[in-house]
Amino acid sequence: QVQLVESGGGSVQTGGSLRLSCVTSGFPTYYIWGAPGRALGWFRQAPGTGREAVATIFTSTGSTYYADSVKGRFTISRDNAKSTVYLQMNSLEPEDTAMYYCAAGDAISQPLNRGEFAYWGQGTQVTVSS
Repeated sequence: QVQLVESGGGSVQTGGSLRLSCVTSGFPTYYIWGAPGRALGWFRQAPGTGREAVATIFTSTGSTYYADSVKGRFTISRDNAKSTVYLQMNSLEPEDTAMYYCAAGDAISQPLNRGEFAYWGQGTQVTVSS
């Protein structure tokens, strides 16, 4: 059974930082971690809005992609040995308030396209107050 479990969300003030983690399990060996074209991504959804891409990382090459709104503030990284992807979020703003979801995909050609990610976690809430 495939599982993606996020953690690290919470409440912070404007300018604060949080580090999200997502641990995956249940994938066949090397299916997601280390194989070409496989990626892990972070997406977010605020109340009343659609789910939008935040950042994606390819597990084999480490190539990263970011939404314009988070470039320079957020950093995605991965630890293949621990089957874990991270999202370091700095200089947080109230507009970053959302539920953050981890996702995995096995044939990613458009790294910020949520439709290409087949596996999703339950999410972790991030709230930034002014």
